Amino acid sequence: MSTAPIATTPEPPYYAVIFTSVRTGGERGYGAMADKMVQLAAQQPGFLGVESVRGADGTGITVSYWDSELAIANWKQHAEHQVAQQLGREVWYADFALRIAKVERASRLVKAEHPTA
Repeated sequence: MSTAPIATTPEPPYYAVIFTSVRTGGERGYGAMADKMVQLAAQQPGFLGVESVRGADGTGITVSYWDSELAIANWKQHAEHQVAQQLGREVWYADFALRIAKVERASRLVKAEHPTA
């Protein structure tokens, strides 16, 4: 499991859940809930890692990695995650898209002098 800026994942295949969003204005508890969801997801069976970025314009991309489609489905149905999903629809997101992809190939370069090496 990884929550580093770039997730360390196993050899493929595995799955990526790609969540692209545009925030509405104001914090309204978003940051605390986002942190809680990352911590909770990391405790779920099948969770492999997460990467997340958000621009100054409110557009964000979060990619979570899972070992199976079943693990993704179980996370979607988790009670606390469902509360966050509902708040997202009602309060936090002006627009969002969710995509699930199977990762067939992956590669990574980490230079020795980089802090994540």
